[in-house]
Amino acid sequence: MPTVTVNNVSLSYEDAGRGVPLLFVHGFPLDHAMWQEQIAALSGQFRVIAPDLRGFGRSGVTAGVVTMEQMADDLAALLEAVAIREPIVLCGLSMGGYVALEFWRKCAGRLKAFILCDTRAAADTPEGAANRLAIADRVLREGPRPLVDSMLPKLFSPRTRGDRPQVVEQMERVMMAAAPQGIAAAARGMAERRDFTAELKNVRCPTLAVVGADDALSPPAEMQGLAAAIPAAQFCVVPAAGHLAPYEQPAAFNAAIASFIGAI
Repeated sequence: MPTVTVNNVSLSYEDAGRGVPLLFVHGFPLDHAMWQEQIAALSGQFRVIAPDLRGFGRSGVTAGVVTMEQMADDLAALLEAVAIREPIVLCGLSMGGYVALEFWRKCAGRLKAFILCDTRAAADTPEGAANRLAIADRVLREGPRPLVDSMLPKLFSPRTRGDRPQVVEQMERVMMAAAPQGIAAAARGMAERRDFTAELKNVRCPTLAVVGADDALSPPAEMQGLAAAIPAAQFCVVPAAGHLAPYEQPAAFNAAIASFIGAI
């Protein structure tokens, strides 16, 4: 994987294909590997960029707090570094969706279209924020294992867990390989993220909201409300998928976004 230094951090990224730039932003505490099926299938139609966010995968780690705004700034700098100056299609999942919303806030003119996947616009509740801070402290003391054990059952649909344990195990390996300082910094950043609920009405680019039918973390009803708040947004439910819909059911997800982008 190539790397580039932006904003005083080394970012690792996949860059495949030609055409309209399609930027995929992974969730927490994952890396670009969750998009492997999108990279393989969609790079024949688009220029697919899938970075490891600051603190994850092969990218550099920043201790302390890494905000969603900082990650969005990293994405903007990455696009400049790889000479992408035309409008992009931006797809973010979960934490990647929080980052995508910050990118929209700061760089709306750079968006051709917006795909928000298994995420939410609301900020954490005080209880949720406190839990993230506690997770950050625990991961620094004990490593990723406690976080992985608590999160993993919530990420996948019952069908995936029962029928395809190897799919779950692959993401478990990715999560266990994450740097504790990177996990902690991102958790703290999510705890203080902006609430975008009232701003969704100002999204003007074509938007698709996608959610797994069995998503327990960003339930379909909540994602449908997010879509309803964005003018003319489309809403798509991926069957037999949980919080990692693109990874669990890549064929259905890829068809949905290829159709969406093709109609723009």
